[in-house]
Amino acid sequence: MAAPINEKAPAVPPTLVTPPSPSSSASSSILSTVASPFTSLATRFGNWKAGFNLPNPGSVENLQKEVKQTHLTNFIFDGARADLTKGLSVDPAFQVTHSFSLGSQSAPSSYHFSAVFANANLLLQGGVGDDGNLNGRLNRQWNSNHLSKVQASLTSSAQAQNMVILEHDYTGSDYSANFKAMNPSPINGTGIYIGNALQSVTKNLALGFETLYQKPTPDMDEWTTSYLLKYTGDRKDWIATAQLQPAGILQATYWQKLSDKVEVAADLQLIAAPQRREAITTLGAKYDFRMATFRAQVDSTGKVSALLEQKFGPSFAFLFAGEIDHLKNAAKVGVGVMIESTSLTPEEMGYPPQGYPPHA
Repeated sequence: MAAPINEKAPAVPPTLVTPPSPSSSASSSILSTVASPFTSLATRFGNWKAGFNLPNPGSVENLQKEVKQTHLTNFIFDGARADLTKGLSVDPAFQVTHSFSLGSQSAPSSYHFSAVFANANLLLQGGVGDDGNLNGRLNRQWNSNHLSKVQASLTSSAQAQNMVILEHDYTGSDYSANFKAMNPSPINGTGIYIGNALQSVTKNLALGFETLYQKPTPDMDEWTTSYLLKYTGDRKDWIATAQLQPAGILQATYWQKLSDKVEVAADLQLIAAPQRREAITTLGAKYDFRMATFRAQVDSTGKVSALLEQKFGPSFAFLFAGEIDHLKNAAKVGVGVMIESTSLTPEEMGYPPQGYPPHA
């Protein structure tokens, strides 16, 4: 039977609403009134910049990335070395590496073990050497704009200093910013603090700065600021950079991609201080073969160097390096191998199952 029409619904108790405190309401109103012009100006400035559709210029850390990848500064070695890498997982990536070096004229023989774990948002890397030194790195990608980094280096030597570096990167639509603290002390504020930013001014030109504040003792500190410039070609096939540092130090670089296989780069370091006047020019080239990469470099100090990396397969590479210093009448030679192995099956590595055609 249907319920009578005149049946009353149960009464709902009234909801108690606490009125806002007069003091908090007044404070919020004052803050809103004071901040309103600034927020409005920031919003209009952001909309004005977005209208230019400027590209992101990259980070200050990678200002000379292409030149460093072409030159031999980060690749040259002497003596004998071997890097043995074993992959244990693909997703997430996990691998371990054993590195050996001996016979070098500039460093003693050594052994180093390292491990790397990485997924889409996290990178963990750690290593230990035969001298007992430990090092580690943690990178955490919070979103497309924010990246936090932590590095630590612990040494067993009394002459060396332990190091902790805290770093944060912010990547905007047309600019990048970074802040770094090296061995910061929350007690007396000692440490080294570095802040930098790079802003696109046009589609080709970017300007920036880098400020360093170091405080070795509580009663001693120093500020220095460098100014940066980066100009990129319309087709992104050449990049020119300049960095003006205090005390009359200028570094200028030029990189150009001549073809899909050939890249050239030049670096000029000019010191025009009252006590020291010096200029060093470095020219380098990189040529990519089908299974090899050859780098060559010459500088104004009389050094000529070259490095050949020959791959005989996806898991084996042979390295041969050489350097001649004509002014010092000295030479260095280095040979090395890089071997990669894995305990994963082809299916675990993402290859199609053996004996079956790949999916269309």
